[in-house]
Amino acid sequence: MIRRAWIGLAVLLAAFVLAPSAVQAAAPRASFNDIEDEVMCITCNVPLNIAVSVQADEERDQIRALIAQGLTKQQVLDRLVEDLGPQILADPPRDGFNITTWLVPIGAVGGVGLLLLLTIPRWRARRDDEDPAAVTSTATGPAPSADDLRRLDDDLAATEV
Repeated sequence: MIRRAWIGLAVLLAAFVLAPSAVQAAAPRASFNDIEDEVMCITCNVPLNIAVSVQADEERDQIRALIAQGLTKQQVLDRLVEDLGPQILADPPRDGFNITTWLVPIGAVGGVGLLLLLTIPRWRARRDDEDPAAVTSTATGPAPSADDLRRLDDDLAATEV
């Protein structure tokens, strides 16, 4: 009989210990810092966590009020989009016209990479095809005449201190 009482007490204690964590896992509470990182100030066009304006303070108050109502992070973000529009999100949704904000930078980097991949071998081939003697003569200019060398020596001798 005492053994059953201990087992019952252990089960009851385990239920009390595990019940709050199960409730927390089912409905995660929104964190202000997590939401603030993902939201833009609609007047400054900067992330809300670095925005310094009256509108940013109002948005922060609105987020705190929504969190106090017990909404999850996604529910808070959905409510902000509903109230202030999709431009409130720092990370635009990946559908419709907004997909261009993801594809254009990737396409630009890929295009520049492809351009370099095609042009660098051509530049190297042109450099290898040129005559090395012609490159050095054009780089240094024509050889000075005897008269030029004499004039240079006279100028250097006159400027010695």
